[in-house]
Amino acid sequence: MVTVNEAINKISKSLGKTGKTALFTAFFAGLLTHMSALVSDFPNHDGLASMYFDQNMITSGRWFLGAACAITSYFSLPWLIGLISLIYIAIACTVTVKILKIEDPVYAFLISLIIAVFPSLASNFAYVFTMDGYMFGMLLCVLAVRMVTVNKKFGWLIGAGLLAFGMGCYQSYICITMVLCLYLVAEILLGDDSVKEKALSILRYFGMGAFGVAIYYVLLRVLLIIQGKELDTYQGINEMSETNGMGLFATVKYMYSDFVKFSLSNVVLPNVVAIAGIVLLILLFLWCFIKTALSKNLFKKPLFYVFVLIYMIAVPFVMNAILLITTKVTYHVLMRYQWAFAIVILVAFIARYATEAKTESKEKPLMGWMLALSVVLVAITYIVVDNIAYSNLQKKYEKTYAYCLRLADRIEETEGYYQGIPIAMVGVVGEDSFPITDITADVTGGLLGINKDYLLYKPENFKDFYKYYLGITFNILGEDEVIKFYNEDFYAEMESFPGATSVKLHDGVIYVKTENIR
Repeated sequence: MVTVNEAINKISKSLGKTGKTALFTAFFAGLLTHMSALVSDFPNHDGLASMYFDQNMITSGRWFLGAACAITSYFSLPWLIGLISLIYIAIACTVTVKILKIEDPVYAFLISLIIAVFPSLASNFAYVFTMDGYMFGMLLCVLAVRMVTVNKKFGWLIGAGLLAFGMGCYQSYICITMVLCLYLVAEILLGDDSVKEKALSILRYFGMGAFGVAIYYVLLRVLLIIQGKELDTYQGINEMSETNGMGLFATVKYMYSDFVKFSLSNVVLPNVVAIAGIVLLILLFLWCFIKTALSKNLFKKPLFYVFVLIYMIAVPFVMNAILLITTKVTYHVLMRYQWAFAIVILVAFIARYATEAKTESKEKPLMGWMLALSVVLVAITYIVVDNIAYSNLQKKYEKTYAYCLRLADRIEETEGYYQGIPIAMVGVVGEDSFPITDITADVTGGLLGINKDYLLYKPENFKDFYKYYLGITFNILGEDEVIKFYNEDFYAEMESFPGATSVKLHDGVIYVKTENIR
């Protein structure tokens, strides 16, 4: 048995300079970028009900999430969960540069930087109560690919198991696995191995993916039976084993249109600086791709054009693979982390070309500078976007705190109020009564859980906010219980809060009208 020191030295040696660069870049870039989220306790609307949550999300298909989150307990602990999550991300970055065979520490730095600051993570930090489980799932999905590359005989089986458990944390991260595999398959096709060797190598990746999904689904069904539960209708998860109902042509059309729409959204391209960086990166990629094709005389081979066409068709499928399961899903930014890895693939291809190609002495330094410039432009923009989002999340909390404090005073001053009296209210803030103060909407509009003005979307949000942040116990009725009063005449006559008649006692219930609807 090796000693602790020997084990550490062995790991350090296996990481090498490139692996260590990836590890520390991801961790410290992530720490500096997301620090304000780690040291604060500003929940979003889901976080209000998750101060303690056992993460048993099997009805949403996330049967391994509870185990993945157990290491940090089931309390919402932003600092601890954030640090553990950054460690998972850092390891995933190290594995990624190994998968992509990056040998230059500078390129490892650029790849890790993009992964650590992509705006999808900002939304994840808004859901910090479950973030460590999600990031562990992402790590497993990356490790699944690595297993195939390091063990040609049984690696695909080990990878299938890792993929299954990764999907058991969060299903959408299978897209990250697919993005990495798509790149590696292209590398195999462009390589010099025999047709038989290429076919066997590609089959390992397909086998890992197919078997991994099968393991995930079988375990899901077994655990559902053991717990006596059924899949929820949330996000169409109950349709995983069925067709999505749109038809093949409509599904493909939707996948392509969604791919283009999100790729051009203000999440990926927040401003002109990010646009300049991405455009430069794409131009560098195309230049390197053309030079590679010329060096291998690929333009003279008809199969090359078939290969390019297949890949142009495949990319939207890989990026939006979750839509093949169900198009009813609200495909929000937490499920779009694979776009960061798509940027990474562009960087990796350019880096490999610059490292291996026999180019002129002046060409390599220029490519290196242009690549570094493009990535840094994009990364700086993402860092700014992340922190604008965190600033808005803080303001959402503070505005919600002030609003609820005023409302609580009005409720308790209502004649006939007593502790435990039923309170009926709708869970939104009327826009006609209060100014729209979210000045970050153009930047944070696509960042789920971190945008808009208030944390309140339903009665349960009010109840939880009063309980955990104001120490007030109100008997607020659920939305299903108060829906019947919306059409009552007395409700129509009430003003929206803070109007004089916005809080009224009627038949032993205090009614609170927070928005002017009927």
